[in-house]
Amino acid sequence: MTSLLEGARRLVARGSDLGGRIEALQSAVGAARGRLDDAVVDEAEEVVERAAARLRLSADHTVVAIAGATGSGKSSTFNALTGLELSAVGVRRPTTSWATACVWGSEGAQELLEWLGIPPRHQITRDSMLDSAGLIAGPREDREMEGVVLLDLPDHDSTEVAHHLEVDRIVKLADLLVWILDPQKYADAAVHDRYLAPLASHAGVMLVVLNHIDTVPEERRGAMLADVRRLLDQDGLAEVPVLALSARHGQGIAELRSEIAHRVADKRATRQRIEADLRAVAGRLNEECGSGKPRTLASGRVGALEEALADSAGVPTVVSAIERSTRMRARQATGWPVVSWISRLKPDPLRRLHLDLGAAGKHLTGRARTSIPEASPVQRAKVDTEVRALADDVSAGMTPPWAEAVRRASTSQLGDVSDRLDAEIAGTDLGVARIPAWANVVRVLQWVLIVAALVGAAWTVALAVSGSLGDDSVPALGGIDLPILLLLGGVVVGILLALLCRLLVDLTARNRAAAADRKLRDAVHRVSAELVVAPIEAELEAFATVRTGLDAALAS
Repeated sequence: MTSLLEGARRLVARGSDLGGRIEALQSAVGAARGRLDDAVVDEAEEVVERAAARLRLSADHTVVAIAGATGSGKSSTFNALTGLELSAVGVRRPTTSWATACVWGSEGAQELLEWLGIPPRHQITRDSMLDSAGLIAGPREDREMEGVVLLDLPDHDSTEVAHHLEVDRIVKLADLLVWILDPQKYADAAVHDRYLAPLASHAGVMLVVLNHIDTVPEERRGAMLADVRRLLDQDGLAEVPVLALSARHGQGIAELRSEIAHRVADKRATRQRIEADLRAVAGRLNEECGSGKPRTLASGRVGALEEALADSAGVPTVVSAIERSTRMRARQATGWPVVSWISRLKPDPLRRLHLDLGAAGKHLTGRARTSIPEASPVQRAKVDTEVRALADDVSAGMTPPWAEAVRRASTSQLGDVSDRLDAEIAGTDLGVARIPAWANVVRVLQWVLIVAALVGAAWTVALAVSGSLGDDSVPALGGIDLPILLLLGGVVVGILLALLCRLLVDLTARNRAAAADRKLRDAVHRVSAELVVAPIEAELEAFATVRTGLDAALAS
């Protein structure tokens, strides 16, 4: 890009923003690659590279290409403009497929000629020709043509494929195009359909010349020129001047030379050609891209997608298992020990899912994956539907290529979602490994009550065996013998405490399930953001880059 900017500075001094427009189109091309039609993107990339290369080269020379069909007098016009017999005409036309170049002012032109691909043997420097003829100063016409690189192209309708390939190549590179038409075939589709009409966006850098005007009766010349004008208007070239001349007799040559000299003198031809190329290819890329503005990702759509992913990943199953496991473990700790051991015979819901995370709460119990049931076809279909709806929603109003790119991006990593969700869930610290601290206090209290009841029972049995039960010698409290109070109190209080703790256990289980649900949904959010949302956002960013670049390239 350094060389591009160096070339741009030369033209910026003349009020041009070509450097910035080329860079803008270059960024649009980069973002469009793989998303829009390859042929259009390739063409745009070629134009960017060609424009950047032209900016690096001589800004003091203007490349003027003379093109025409066989017999149009193209080479005669070239010779008349140069004042030298440089190009063979008529039956003496060479079979070479190379263009011939004549340069006025050779300083700095050599690199430009190399870029044009003109072999040295087909290059003529006008200054050296004048020197060899003893005309050092040169006539006024040569001073007017200073800075011109005049090219005589092969016949565009030649039967030699190499000839019209050379014409096609130079037509893309020339700063100013002069089309020579013959009175007998000026309406030939070979030139109108292949060159003139496709270059309608380049009207500012073209001239059309009707040669051999001397062969047309004077009374018919005006009508013929008007017909040429009509055909050009149909081609979209209403702004292109039409000149009449006879290269053989020199008629109109001065006017043509003056028109070329004027275009060269104001130093706008190179800039206009590059601008026309940029605008034309940016227009084609713009048609492919479309001007619609995509919507931003709606939070409701993203939320619906995450809900479907959570459902397919078994988050509700895990949350339910956490609630039931927490309730089971806490009840085992706070329940009446005489009957709470029965619950230990039931399998732990988390262990069945291989989500019993051990004492540390961070490691699986010997499994690399969970045993959460796989998503059902209905759940998978729901995920697919939500992904498609999300892509369709943000791509509404975009052209089919972009809409397809968004849809393709949305599903590009969908196959990895299931494994990633399973891994995320398995690696999430659910915070259920330990029972609440208050449950441990209740567990100790329950065993104290059991011990008290056993002591009371043993004491009561002993008193009953000795016949001392009910004696005044037995300690009493509130009129009730202490052994019986210990027995009944230990049992009754233990049962009541267990019943009371069930309320706390249920509350704790719900809270832990809710906390785990938040963590699991955060994990689902991360997976969704990385594997579905991020690729879609990348496409939206690419679209924005293309649109910004095209808007800059197409700016007036």
